[in-house]
Order: sequence, then C-alpha cells, then structure tokens
Amino acid sequence: MTTRTSAIEVSGPRRSYGAGGPGVGGSDGTTRQFTVQHDGVAIPVFRGGRGRPLVLCPGLNSTYADLHELIELLRRDHDVVTFDLRGHGLASAADRYSFEAFLSDLVAVMAELGRLDLPAPPVLAGYSLGADLAVHYASEHPGAVAELVLIDGANPVPEPFITEDVLAEFRSAWEDLATEQEAVRGTPRQVLLTAEETLALTMEIDVVRSRILDRYRKIDQPINMIMSASMAGGGEGHALRLNQNWRAGIERLVREQPHIATSWLDADHRLVFTHASEIAHIIRSAQRPADRAGSMITP
Repeated sequence: MTTRTSAIEVSGPRRSYGAGGPGVGGSDGTTRQFTVQHDGVAIPVFRGGRGRPLVLCPGLNSTYADLHELIELLRRDHDVVTFDLRGHGLASAADRYSFEAFLSDLVAVMAELGRLDLPAPPVLAGYSLGADLAVHYASEHPGAVAELVLIDGANPVPEPFITEDVLAEFRSAWEDLATEQEAVRGTPRQVLLTAEETLALTMEIDVVRSRILDRYRKIDQPINMIMSASMAGGGEGHALRLNQNWRAGIERLVREQPHIATSWLDADHRLVFTHASEIAHIIRSAQRPADRAGSMITP
C-alpha cells in the first residue's frame, strides 16, 4: 500500500499545548467558553469573533486545538462557535462512540445556541465526520441553519472505504494513531478512543454515507462543499481506488443535486490543516449569491 488509509479520518499536525490550549481568539482577541452537559458527557464550547454566526463541527480525531488556524481565520468575518466532540480534546470520555452519539453532541450544542443571542440562524460547517453530522442535523431540523459548508465529508461514495482486503491495514493504522496519542494525553489535543472504537466508527460511517443521499433530499438550504482532490494521498493501489471513489461520490451527488457548489483543493484529507486560508476564503466567497451556482474548481 503506497499511502496510509488512516487519512480518511485523521487529526492535525502534532503540537503540544498547556492546559489552556492554543489561545486562539476572535477579532477582538477574546474567546468565551462554556460547557454543555448531556448524555453523561461534558462538551466544551468555544465562541469568538464577530459577524455572521457560524458553527464549526470538528471531525473524528480532530479537536478545537487542532483547528486553531482555520478558526482564527474564520473569526475575522464570523461569530464562530465550535466545540470538542466526546472523547476529544477537553470533552469528557463517554461509554459509547457511535455515529448517533456524536450526532447527539452536535444536537446538544445547537440546542444551547438556541438559548443564546444569535441574531440569525448560523452557517453550519463540518469537517470529515463533522460534515456528515451537519447533514444529518440539517435534514432533521428544517430552518435551524442558514446554509451548510461541508469540508471533505458527507460524501455518498459508491463503494465502502473499508473492504476486507484493507481491513488489517486500517486496524494497524488506528493502532499506530492510538500509540501516537499517548504523547498528547491530558492536553487539549487528546483523543480517548481506542483503535477498535475508531475502526468500528469508521465502518459505521461507511454505512451512513451509503444512505446519505436521502438526507440531502430533505435539505433546502444552500450547500457548499470543499473537497480534497487526493483525500488518501498520492500513489497507486488502494490510494488510487480511494481517491477515485471519493471523486465519484461527489460527482454522483452533484448529478442529483446540481445546485450544490463544489470546490476541489489540491490536498489530501488533512486540508483543514494544510489549506486553512484557502478554505476560509472559499467560505467567505460562497456567501455571495453569485458564487453559489455551479461547481468551482480550486487548484
């Protein structure tokens, strides 16, 4: 195999932070934090910036601390609310890490925001697993969000990612990642899921994405997708198959939903860490109506 298939759901570059995290803030230099308690889990929520409300949902193995560069850029134009999913970052551990459990974290955060002073329904952005959660939330809560920004996730791929011939390699990749996580245990970048829990969730996401077209059909809000052209990295073999499957899924989606705007970045699945400025620019530009129609290719 020429590339690690763990690129499907992967955290950001390894950095060490103290207990206070990276200290990113909004354009006024402040970050407000509160905690949402639900399902026996404490979810830390962070808010900063000014402008149009935007909620950013992280993905599997990514935390608020990991996403600090993108968050800081978005806060120049948006009142950004983001959070750590259960078992990630400053959130507490949980006794279950299923797709529905993670979706309940997003639902709980959005319910709390409904009691705050947001001037309008927010843009809901999600990365990787977070994009899938955003689609499910929007399909179940009509009118709750103004639009969706889906970053390298929520892809109705025609074939599953984890097939029998790569199962052992996926398991090995998650075991390696769990070992690496020992170095950041107790910091805002920690992830508490075991390798088997991550593998089980990744397989569940395959099933979720096989049915996600039905979710898109229930959404009336504008949708802007920002996708990686080489989500599994370069090379041949499994990486080539995964990349082709990734593009085929989006082509399938746009054929059925031609109003969805799509941007492709010359990047792998780590695009939120390697191309944060481009992603922030696309989000900013997509909110002008003239930019929403059709499909946009970004080199």
